[in-house]
Amino acid sequence: MPPVTLLVIGAGGRGYGYSRLAAQLGGRARVVGVAEPREFYRERMVREHAIPAEHVFTDWRAAAARKRFADAVLICTQDAMHVEPALAFAKRGYHMLLEKPMAPTAAGCRRIVSAVKRAGIIFGVCHVMRYTRYTRVLKEMLDAGAVGDIVTVQHLEPVAYWHQAHSFVRGSWRNEAESSFMLLAKSCHDIDWLRYIIGRPCRRVSSFGSLYHFRAEQKPAGAGDRCVACAVEGTCPYSAKRDYLTRFRKGHLGWPVNVVAPEPTEESLMAALATGPYGRCVYSCDNDVVDHQVVALEYDANVSANFTMTAFTPTLGRQTRICGTRGYIEGDSSTIRHYDFLTAQWKTVDTKASDGSIVGGHGGGDGGIVDAFVAAVATGDRSRILSGPDETLESHLTVFAAEAARLRGKVTAVKA
Repeated sequence: MPPVTLLVIGAGGRGYGYSRLAAQLGGRARVVGVAEPREFYRERMVREHAIPAEHVFTDWRAAAARKRFADAVLICTQDAMHVEPALAFAKRGYHMLLEKPMAPTAAGCRRIVSAVKRAGIIFGVCHVMRYTRYTRVLKEMLDAGAVGDIVTVQHLEPVAYWHQAHSFVRGSWRNEAESSFMLLAKSCHDIDWLRYIIGRPCRRVSSFGSLYHFRAEQKPAGAGDRCVACAVEGTCPYSAKRDYLTRFRKGHLGWPVNVVAPEPTEESLMAALATGPYGRCVYSCDNDVVDHQVVALEYDANVSANFTMTAFTPTLGRQTRICGTRGYIEGDSSTIRHYDFLTAQWKTVDTKASDGSIVGGHGGGDGGIVDAFVAAVATGDRSRILSGPDETLESHLTVFAAEAARLRGKVTAVKA
């Protein structure tokens, strides 16, 4: 069987990472095109995948103007830049793997879903939490009746204090107008995962949250606007100088260090912290997304769940408690502990997943979704895609309803 050929739109962290994973599938996939405006990232892809010059573009529109030259497209642009390329490549007949979230508005999500269904293409959204071994084992246990009927679920997303500072205070997802609101940008993973685990549609939601800490009013006395020239940097847990340089000195050259300086050295990192966005004081940025939020969700058959996203944790896997009519399960993205009401016995299952953060490739989910998508395109078996258009739209609409509930202070229905 010939390899599935891929065109990659956006060669930053996600596009580059998915491309490398595709290249590791034993010859089942091959990257044959790239569209990326930034020279370093574009040329890195060209070198690593031997992409021919005629399939190298600085703008996705030029690639979309060409006759289809690959089996599938991976769209990995920024959140607010998904709709137009998704519509254009669907019209060209490319099978599509789209980075989450689909779009920063419900209307944009609906346009994408309508376009891909009209085109009849294989379509997946990168809700990678569905594709981890941990999730697969947990789902199998639930489907086999380990807790009986699910009644309520508690789920915690521990973002980690340094990750919040990197991505959502200093980084590309800090400002809603430039990307999307926090629950969509970060936690659409979790709202989608809850839908998958519970196996029922969500009907209504309520939500509370705010930007509590990373504000100018919280700035310590004597703090500067940059960590490299700050009198209190040594006592600040959000010091960019400490965070990035410590990782670099331990030999970590990948994310998030290579976001600050694509080719990190001590000198290039210090230069970036002195002039670029990642060296700013966390109390002197233009961020406006929340740093903590809770969502209460009601699903069909009166099943309930609560979800908490918080910046103020160490690096942890997501924490989940599932309460049912015949048992109880708790998990941390790696280990599952099950208590059976009938036998009054505990059982522990170690899925041996890596950590649940982006550092660990989302617990194997990144590789899982690339593998599933390539297999679906190669065989035409759409069941390989666990996050197809209709259910993905449903979970996105749940996120939009939750944010509306937070802003309005009202219980909000999820409208299909």
